Amino acid sequence: MAVDDRVALRRYFAPRAPIPDVAPRQVTAEPPEPGAFLESLTDSSLYSIGAYFTDRHPDLVDDVIAQAQAIEDEGLERYAVREEIELERAFQTLMTGLAVRYYKAVAGGAG
Repeated sequence: MAVDDRVALRRYFAPRAPIPDVAPRQVTAEPPEPGAFLESLTDSSLYSIGAYFTDRHPDLVDDVIAQAQAIEDEGLERYAVREEIELERAFQTLMTGLAVRYYKAVAGGAG
């Protein structure tokens, strides 16, 4: 065994310093402001899409939610075939319905 190998082995098997006991880290964060979480939910694109659609087409809100539910239940591709529409259009309807439901849930049914 070469001298370099013996040195490497000694270093490898040398006693190591014990790992010190570390107290669990305590997080001292201030409690969030009331309503801060709900306010953060309104910063999403889904919320914005839902709000826009609800404001522009209040008479279609129930229809788009029902269509989105039908797409969820039946499946995107089968729904598009049954309704004889493009898959992309069915997807847009699904996303709009989800956005409107999200908006209504966050806004407390407003719209």
